[in-house]
Amino acid sequence: MIQEIFKIMGKKWTFHIMKILKVNKKMRFNEMTRSLSGISPKTLSDRLRELEKNKIIRKMIFPEIPPHVEYELTKKGEKITSCFNLESKICVHHRECIFSARR
Repeated sequence: MIQEIFKIMGKKWTFHIMKILKVNKKMRFNEMTRSLSGISPKTLSDRLRELEKNKIIRKMIFPEIPPHVEYELTKKGEKITSCFNLESKICVHHRECIFSARR
């Protein structure tokens, strides 16, 4: 279970996508593209598809013209992102040890 989460979360941009969805609750594809400067539309699309496949995010399609699609975290995604603050605190607390080990 935990290996699967790390396998998904370890991919470039995945953490950032989940983080902006945690903050913004619901977002459209182009909003995410603008928020994540440097990500290509293909990479964003691939990551969103994988997160949806793993039931970490939900894709909502509204029957409008032009098509309206929004993404949001599922309960599973919310549980995973609830660890983000703890991870950040651990990294900040141990930053010196981490960086000194690299020297």
